[in-house]
Parts: sequence; C-alpha cells; structure tokens
Amino acid sequence: MQIKPRQNLLEVWQAVARHSFDGGEWDWGEWGGRSSVADAERLLCLLYPATEITAFRLDDPDTTQRDVERALRSAGDSSEIPGNLVKVLSEFMEQHRGEESPTFSGGYYFAPEDPRQELTKEQRAVGVVDAYSMSVTLCLATLGFLKVYRGKTQRASTLAQIDRLWDATSARLTAAMVSLLRSFTVNVVDVSSDQGQALTRLLGQGRLSERQVLQRFQERFKALRAVISESVTLGLDSDITDELRNENRLFECGWAWSLVKGAPEVEVEPQTAEGIGKQPEGVAHPTPYLYFTVVALDGIPDLFSERTLVLGLLTTEQQKLADALRLRWEITQQYWSAIARFGDGTWPLEEIPWRTTLQQLESPYFSLSVASILVHDLVRRRATDDDLTRTVKVMERLAERGRITSGMTRDDPAIVLHNPGVTLPLLGSDALGPAMKWTMTDFSAQLLKRTIQLCSLSRNIASQDRLLRLAEDILDHLWQRRVSDGEGVGLWDDVHAVYPEAEARSQGPLSWSITERVTECMVAAHALYDQPPIRSAELSLLARALLSEAAHLFGKEQMEQPSAALKSPQGEQIKSIEADLRRARRLVDEQPGTAYALALGVLTRLDSLARARGDAGSQGV
Repeated sequence: MQIKPRQNLLEVWQAVARHSFDGGEWDWGEWGGRSSVADAERLLCLLYPATEITAFRLDDPDTTQRDVERALRSAGDSSEIPGNLVKVLSEFMEQHRGEESPTFSGGYYFAPEDPRQELTKEQRAVGVVDAYSMSVTLCLATLGFLKVYRGKTQRASTLAQIDRLWDATSARLTAAMVSLLRSFTVNVVDVSSDQGQALTRLLGQGRLSERQVLQRFQERFKALRAVISESVTLGLDSDITDELRNENRLFECGWAWSLVKGAPEVEVEPQTAEGIGKQPEGVAHPTPYLYFTVVALDGIPDLFSERTLVLGLLTTEQQKLADALRLRWEITQQYWSAIARFGDGTWPLEEIPWRTTLQQLESPYFSLSVASILVHDLVRRRATDDDLTRTVKVMERLAERGRITSGMTRDDPAIVLHNPGVTLPLLGSDALGPAMKWTMTDFSAQLLKRTIQLCSLSRNIASQDRLLRLAEDILDHLWQRRVSDGEGVGLWDDVHAVYPEAEARSQGPLSWSITERVTECMVAAHALYDQPPIRSAELSLLARALLSEAAHLFGKEQMEQPSAALKSPQGEQIKSIEADLRRARRLVDEQPGTAYALALGVLTRLDSLARARGDAGSQGV
C-alpha cells in the first residue's frame, strides 16, 4: 500500500476516539491507569499529530478541519474537543503523581522473569526510561496545546483548569528530564573481562587482534572520552568519570532501564525542587541498554525542536537540563554510530544479528536498535552516499530477517520478533523482589519509522526509491495487523492476522505501544512529503534546454500574432502558454521534472499554433 499519512492518521484517530471516548467522556478501559507508559502512548496517539501537523490542530476550534472533526466525533465537536482534552490530560497528570512527585511507573509493562512468581506493587511502581522519554514528548505537546488554546477560550473555569494543568505538566516535564539525566550511564570495563572480550570480538570481527582493537578504540574515542570525563557531570557518578580517564579500558554509554543505582541527585532551584518532590533512589544496574537508549534518543530532540523554541515552552531551569540532555544525546549518537561502523571493511552493524556485550543476547532487534541510533546520527550530521547506501541495505536485510518482506517458514524462529517479542532482563530489579523483564514487540513499527526517517534524509533518487518501496511493504504488513473485531477495532496489534501460528497473547490484542509508534510513523511520513522532492541534475539540464527553446519559439509566435487577435481563442492560448512558461522557469531549480513537463506542454501548443498558421497560409495560396 502507498503511504498516505493524512488518510491513515484520520483512520487511526477515528479508531482511538471510538475506543476511548464514551459520550464525550474519556474511558481509560481495563488497562487504563496501570502503566504511565501505556497511558502516555495512548494520549500521544491524539496529541502528537495535533501538535506536529498544522492540518490536524485541535487547539483552535475555528481552524479545525472538517475531516478531522468527523474522525473525532466521538470526542465531541470542534468547540468541545479542546476542553475534553484538557480534562483527560488533567486526569493523566493527577493519576500519575504520588504524594510528593510525578510517577513514571512501568506498571503492567513489567513482567517477572519467572512466570510462576508475582511482582510486588513496589516493583510495578518503579520508573522506567520509556515513561521518562514519553513524558518529555507528551508534556511538550501539552504545553504547546495549552499555550494556543488559552487564547481561544474565555470561560473562567476552563482558564483556571488550564493554569492548573500547565503547572502540573511543567513539573512532570522537569521530573522526566531529571530522571533521564540520572538514567544515563557509562559502563567502563577491562579488556580482559567477559564484557570487554565480547566488545573486542564485536569490533574485531575476527579480523583484528585484541591489541589492534584497543589501539583503534583509543584513537577513535579519545575526544569523546575527554568530553564525557570533563563535561558530563549532572546525574553521573564521579567514580565513573575517573575510571573513564584510563585509556586502556573500554566503555559503553547510553541509558539504563531506570534510574541508575547510586546516581547522585540533580541539583535544581528550590522552587523547582518543591514542584518535582524528592528524587527517588535508583535501582538499575549501571549498564546501557540499546532499546532504552533508542527510546531516550527519540524523546530528547523534542526539547530543542523549532516548535519548543518558538513557543518558549521551557523555563530557565528546564533549559539548563535540556542542554545537559542534548550533550548526552550527541555523545551517545556519536559513540554508537562509530561502533556500528567500526573498522575499515565490513561494519559490525552489517553482521546481523547484533550481540549485546554484557548479557550476550543476540537478535535482529538489537541490530535494528543500533541502526536506529545510526539513523539519528546520520540525520544530525547529514549522511554520505556510502553511509546511506549501506544503511539502506541493512534495513532491507532486517525486513527479510523479520519475515516482513519474505515468507515465514514452519516453526520459523523469526516469529518471536513479533510475538511474544524480544525480552530484556532488567538488571537490578531483583533488589525489590522477583527479577523483572521487559518485552519489545514493536520490531515492524520501529523498522518502518527508521526507514521513513532515512527516506527523508536521502537525496539520492535510487536510495530513496528503494526506501520508499521498503516502507510501503512494511506499512502493508503493519496495516494487516490492525484489530478487525472486538475491543480496539482499527488499532493494533493482531499478530495472528499475519502470523496465524503465533501464540495467543495473555493480555489481549490491543497494544498502545504499537499504535503510538504507527502514529509516529505517519507523522514522519507527513514530514517526508512536506519537504521538496529530490532534484535531478540530469532533468534540470534537460528542462533548461527545453525552456530555452520554448522561450525562443514563444517570442517568435508573439511576433506572428496580430494585436487585434489578443482577445481571440488564439490570444487566450498565448496568455496560457506565457503563464505556463513563467511557472516552469520558477520551478526549474526545485522541481525540474515539473518544469520539464510544463516546457513540453508549451512546445506542443506552440507547434500546434505554428501548424495552424501554416495550414491557413497554404489554403490562402
């Protein structure tokens, strides 16, 4: 299927509204309120497109478009929708705030490693990086929505509710930023340790000795090591930075699954500290996880987006925290991008599947995670053609490995990527009770998102064509996985529609995680089509040649036309030709293909006029 972001988003909105609103009132449903991650994902399905795409705005009732209003009719009309959203968002902020501070519980997204055991209430209440990152995006979207809607309503009760929601949202945003800082970690290891040996094997790929890997690692990451040691202080244990200065040791950086055990509190102003309450103790082992690192990298850019800056959504204190997070964002991208492309020959990323260094887990999902970070870095620094071409190939191979673009065989192990998903043991969680795990089922949606992002980045026609075709194949796969009956019709994720032999899920088919990521994909696709098409140098030369000939022949035709004939059908045609010629000249730099087509049309009509004049002259003779 073709990527049709507007139509597809409207279908998703209609399904979300139908499932979530009952007579204009929000219904959290069976799973509502049990995970701050799931609740944030659910709200972002509506709020993210509404704040990222002008045509989907909901903050000004006078500008709400009719098809948008029709899709959300379960939530009310255009004048009722903003007020209903304010109430729902207020419920979310209140529901996920403890006595002293905002909470970021993983809830039912956490599961025990041993299915015979039960997690404690304290464990399900533990914060998780997914919730921190989602809250950054949701809070910024909410603040932007409120800033506009506040100027569009005059009801005193609504204005008071907006003010209360603003304060709660701002406090939650600050708490999420502080938590992201305290979840960032650097894991320094000896080359001789098990983890050091695993990283050495990964980077050497059987072609480089341990000594060569260490030497190249030292050279490649000398500057980055210095930046981390000297500049990364907020929320990071000082012992780690001391260990990092030893160049004979290897390291990894990124985000743990939650607040790192022993991570120092982030100092904030007294007024801010009162709003976010006491900073909880960390429990996570100081080990970066690829999945949670990708999740953090997805949310942090919203802090320094153009919209955030233009609307002035951050306080002075939040801006300082955002600067600290941006530094970690850049460091992490540079590190993993270099790891993915380490060496002179085959990239480690091209050796699918990727194997993690500490837990020695192996899966194409981890290859996709590393590729996702590489995509972030390629967008940040503008990719070379070689980097882009090789990354495109990795995406195509991952789609094959995930049986998205290739057939599933009997008892195919690839099905675990989609159901039950790839699981991660959460190191350190056993300090509070039974050891916990986290399951990722969004392989297809993540692959689609990265493919679309690469497509937006590519300025090479061949690469973009390959990426577009791949994106269409993945979207077709995902669209078949929508729930077709029962609860959550039109939402995700019915894996059995594509993989009938997959095991049944204990929590039912509805997944806000997949639904929200598909929504992100459609927003990314909208941004893709909103940018200018790739300019072809060959077409540009041809278009200019055609325009040169067309302009000359048009000037000649004007000399042949008598002034008395300007109001005749031929005169009207001359005016139309002139308009097309003028438009072709304007477009020749940005849209040479369109200019080429217009110039051809001009030449065809000019030739028709010349033939008609010649035929008339022959008849006169």
